[in-house]
Amino acid sequence: MQTRRASLTDLATALQLSPSTVSRALADHKDVSEATKRRVRQLAAELHYQPNQLAASLRRGRTHTIGVLVPHITGHFFPQVLDGIAAEASKAGFSVMIFQSNENAAQEKKNIELLINSQVEGILVSLANTTTDFSHFELARQQNVPLVFFDRVLDNFRGDNVSAVILDDYLGAYQVVSHLIEQGCTRIAHLTGPRQLNIHRNRHQGYRDALTAHGLEINEEYIAQCEMSQQGGARAIAEMLKLAQRPDAVFGSNDLAAAGAMQVIKAHGLRVPHDVAVAGFSNEAFATLTEPNLTSVDQGCETMGISAVRLLQKILNPNPDRLAQPRNVVLKPRLIVRESSQRR
Repeated sequence: MQTRRASLTDLATALQLSPSTVSRALADHKDVSEATKRRVRQLAAELHYQPNQLAASLRRGRTHTIGVLVPHITGHFFPQVLDGIAAEASKAGFSVMIFQSNENAAQEKKNIELLINSQVEGILVSLANTTTDFSHFELARQQNVPLVFFDRVLDNFRGDNVSAVILDDYLGAYQVVSHLIEQGCTRIAHLTGPRQLNIHRNRHQGYRDALTAHGLEINEEYIAQCEMSQQGGARAIAEMLKLAQRPDAVFGSNDLAAAGAMQVIKAHGLRVPHDVAVAGFSNEAFATLTEPNLTSVDQGCETMGISAVRLLQKILNPNPDRLAQPRNVVLKPRLIVRESSQRR
């Protein structure tokens, strides 16, 4: 049977001492006799007593803990961001509490409330793709809990304790589509995710503007909002291949959708990239394992995590010598061209 962890009160009761005396003995305070210190230490060792670090931190007014909330910890992107967060937080003396929403808005709300109640010093958060009510973030702001959004952010959510780290998704998409056009593609399909999320909205706008800038018509039949998964991309491109004029290129708003599209294209007896070029976004680890290798946009995952922690530190420790503290970071994307899009 699992037993309860020994507490300071347990030690005090067993030794017939006050909790304050036990606490001072464990801290080697000069006001406590050596004999009492030995008794306290011996019993603490026998009971495997460990001090409650959270309670001690709360008494000092700081927990040195930050909360992190991500949509999921699968794939390549979020685990790599978390690596950057954990490394930078450790350097800064912070512990990290990690929660995932599983793309569920209700779970996201519950997790935010749990982090606030745990008295974390700040929260780093990337939105669930189903979130449309943002009152839980307003609650954090009202309680002066600093928020740093990353990747998926809240537009028009401002405040002294709010900042963001994002990728220039618009530029990344513009680069991808321009590259496909340079390869001779003129009928470029776009598989996009829910556009209430800034990442998909900005990538879609980059797609449209790149077509317009290169004098190509925007055909709404080539645009599909779908689940950003392998299955979602497969279903979307299967419908487009039925069109009288099928696309000659596909740009997926993430790599999973692009990979799913590639599978269906090949299953229809079409060649990638010669008949249909394919490109994705996020440079997942599997991008170099597909056949052919998948062209994608690298998002600088670890850099995003490091930048989020550094922004939080600037909120927690403002520099009085600066009139305006930086509150947002925009990272530059990097297009990685591979065989799936190289027609020339």
